[in-house]
Amino acid sequence: MQTILEVCCQKEYADLPPTQIVPLLLDKGIWHGSESTYYRMLRHYNMLSHRGHSAKPVKRNPPRLKASKPNEVWCWDVSLLKTKVLGQFFYLHLFLDLYSRKIVLAEVLHSESADNASMLAKQAVAREKALNAQIPRVLHSDNGGPMRSATLQGTLQNLGITRSFNRPHTSNDNAFAESIFKTLKYCPKYPVSGFNTIEEAQSWVLQFTRWYNNEHLHSGLNFVTPNQRHKGKDKEQLRQRKMVIELAKSEHPERWSGDTRNCDPIGDVYINKPSEEGTEQLKSAA
Repeated sequence: MQTILEVCCQKEYADLPPTQIVPLLLDKGIWHGSESTYYRMLRHYNMLSHRGHSAKPVKRNPPRLKASKPNEVWCWDVSLLKTKVLGQFFYLHLFLDLYSRKIVLAEVLHSESADNASMLAKQAVAREKALNAQIPRVLHSDNGGPMRSATLQGTLQNLGITRSFNRPHTSNDNAFAESIFKTLKYCPKYPVSGFNTIEEAQSWVLQFTRWYNNEHLHSGLNFVTPNQRHKGKDKEQLRQRKMVIELAKSEHPERWSGDTRNCDPIGDVYINKPSEEGTEQLKSAA
């Protein structure tokens, strides 16, 4: 049986399954055993999937981020906006605060590049500084070229911001950015036929940003607006709602058969929240 292992590890067979190795050997007039024998041997020695040049898969730990207040963690991404010209798109760059879901910056440009990413990161930080707010400790994104670029890395280092990335092919690691793009493109007023000019796209995105930050009752925030959450006004807003409900219940208790509406603030926000046992190992932006 050692012969079977030696054959399977030869260069010409190392990347092939037994279903191909056995016929190739038969064509040379060689018989060492059936396919099932080959499979049994390789499985026993843990060589069924990885031998020769085949590499074992690398286990990547998910990014674990926690935001306990505004401007601790930002997420950002780029999405294509359709134009009236077939095959032509504009590039929506969007920076989002993880804790409050506030759109910190949304800009439409003609292209996606490392220089644009660096410029917009500085612009987003400058806007928050102008509001006497902190800059984020962590900027999270997917693994796109501009996100991984040395240009952006240098800019963020100068700003004192750490980068965080999705695992490869795992879009859920940046689900908050993906979610806001869906909200934007499924908005009833979104021009599904495309934009005529970049100025038109920029104007529409600006209107959407104002609506989203100031009027949109976000389900993930227990139906307060991102700006209310960002400015710390969500607790008072939810407290007032609870008072209204409690008053109504005291006047007509027969109308309630169970618990009243949940009016609690949502608390901390996580990207890939760990189990209770691993909470102390969480990579926090605080």
